[in-house]
Amino acid sequence: MTRYFFIILLIGLVGVAIVVKAGVIMFAERQYWKDVADRFVKENVIVHPNRGNIISADGKLMASSLPEYKIYMDFKAGGKDKDSLLVSNMKEICQGLHKIFPDESATEFKATLQKGRKKGSRSYLIYPKRISYIQYKEVKLLPVFNLNKYKGGFHELAFNQRKKPFGSLATRTLGDVYGDTAQGAKNGLELAYDTILKGKNGITHRQKVMNKYLNITDVAPEDGLDIVTTIDVGMQDIAEKALVDELKEIDANVGVAVLMEVATGEVKAIVNMTKCKDGIYREIRNNALSDMMEPGSTFKTASIMVALEDGKITPEDGIDTGNGVKMMHGRPMKDHNWRRGGFQYLTVPEMLMVSSNVGVSSVIDNAYFNNPDKYVAGLCRLGINADLHIPIKGAGRAHIRMPSKSRWSKTALAWMAIGYETQIPPINTLAFYNAIANNGVMVAPKFAKGVMKHGEMIQEFPTEIIKKSICSERTLKQIQTILRRVVGEGLAKPAGSKQFHTSGKTGTAQISQGSVGYTSGPVNYLVSFCGYFPSETPKYSCIVAIQKSGMPASGGLMAGSVFSKIAERVYAKNLSMDLSHAIDSNSVVIPNVKSGEINETKYVLDALKIQNREQFVPTSYGKEIWGSTQQSSNAVLITGRTTLRNFVPSVVGMGAKDAVYLLESKGLKVSLSGIGKVSSQSIPQGARIVKGQRITIQLN
Repeated sequence: MTRYFFIILLIGLVGVAIVVKAGVIMFAERQYWKDVADRFVKENVIVHPNRGNIISADGKLMASSLPEYKIYMDFKAGGKDKDSLLVSNMKEICQGLHKIFPDESATEFKATLQKGRKKGSRSYLIYPKRISYIQYKEVKLLPVFNLNKYKGGFHELAFNQRKKPFGSLATRTLGDVYGDTAQGAKNGLELAYDTILKGKNGITHRQKVMNKYLNITDVAPEDGLDIVTTIDVGMQDIAEKALVDELKEIDANVGVAVLMEVATGEVKAIVNMTKCKDGIYREIRNNALSDMMEPGSTFKTASIMVALEDGKITPEDGIDTGNGVKMMHGRPMKDHNWRRGGFQYLTVPEMLMVSSNVGVSSVIDNAYFNNPDKYVAGLCRLGINADLHIPIKGAGRAHIRMPSKSRWSKTALAWMAIGYETQIPPINTLAFYNAIANNGVMVAPKFAKGVMKHGEMIQEFPTEIIKKSICSERTLKQIQTILRRVVGEGLAKPAGSKQFHTSGKTGTAQISQGSVGYTSGPVNYLVSFCGYFPSETPKYSCIVAIQKSGMPASGGLMAGSVFSKIAERVYAKNLSMDLSHAIDSNSVVIPNVKSGEINETKYVLDALKIQNREQFVPTSYGKEIWGSTQQSSNAVLITGRTTLRNFVPSVVGMGAKDAVYLLESKGLKVSLSGIGKVSSQSIPQGARIVKGQRITIQLN
């Protein structure tokens, strides 16, 4: 009883001590332990969402966020066991790193690791550059690096980097983001639709338990939605190649090409090229939207339309332009052929066909000299200076001088009529010509079709109508006829095509050199062509504008030829023909089919309604069946193969996808070269498989 008494007394004292200690902690030491707890808890930690993709109109990925990494080593993690493991595998690790990153030798990697080990660094940078996700996964397979970070010490810092799979295609229109996508967008569509693309931040709090942080989600992040652009990658490539080829040939400084769908205003291609110091053309800025320049002769169309609409002239009227030089209020107005004697008498259509400065300026000056406000009001009525509501930051706004609001000279009207004294971005000129093609309806250029979530369109952006009608139907028909003649019979013949009719107007303007005007220093020109095709039922409108130094400078030969190439290639791309007429109905076409997975092969052949017969195919439910194919006179013969688990199968006759999948499923590492079908394999069929062994297959 005495022993039991002491045991009970001891237990009672321990219990009392626990209660007392708990009370001390709860009350006397409350603030101290609360401060300790706060050191292991992080509240309101922001979790950044994944940024949405930018997708082309034809479903291709144009901009996406992909992870990049910087890799580090903690040389104190894992203790002595890890250190000895690192030393014993040093050679293999360094050779592996060199294979993944060939720009540094194995010796350099060894020196880097030994330096970090000597310092005992907890976060030593192994490789100075950011690496891709694929490279990161390869590094994680190396000895020691494949352990968790607490044992092996290898760890990484992730960055969410924006990538453009198609490189420079439409890069200025797509825009850029800052180094890490979480920092936001800089310009272009990235900035215009940033609120949609960036998503919403989430919030977590982190608590450290047993030397590990546990993330507890308070508000889950919402990933950004995808933007579907109007840009067609194929058309963009066509426009860029046609423009850059011409820029190189004439050694131009800047070139712009924009292709737009007439009815919807969807911008199918937009190219902005600037010649850099190294001679390479790159997209530096969005010139098509931001360049505020005098448009030159493409503006003459608007001048003639105003006069036609106001009844000042008719297409049958004409004027004597003389020898190509006419004094306009004390200043000489010249036609481009004035040295060859001028054009003499020209009708109104012929003025645009030969792009006569004297003819157009005389018509406008005679009609509106005493009332220039009426002329400017007519231009505004046409919508050439309309606000197009372009969402991309930096887009310019067309500027037309107002007689009552600016210093107005006697010569201002005559020179404004031929495209000077005004500043109009190329996109505004295109919208104006697009309205002519669209039976007078002016629509806003459209860069995005809608918003997509998980592959489904959840919001579509409608076409915005700027003006329901820019002019009367009579004027519209007259100018459409004239613009078709400009290409068919006038100076814009290089913009035409033998396959279909095109309409439009050339432009050649001397570029003002700022405060020094037009006469000082080297002479720069803006050569351009703006029009649409096909003339009868316009589908697309297009503007090409090129800035170059010195002569020769011709809107028809230079910009017009680019327009022609774009138009013909786009027309061919969209040409649909009934191929059934090209097939001999009496013939039986049996294709040459690759060997591979029989179920997939048979599915495709059945879907294409190609006769096929199975022979010697084993029955297998829910499993892959591998086999070969053979052509016969009226069917594809499918023969099954038996693949043994521990023996190398034959992949001869298969495509790369099936061959690599089958061999890797057996535990082999595959190297391949060539294209087409597998013609040979380095390890013959029937050899016993050694896990991790490398096999080389040749495709031919």
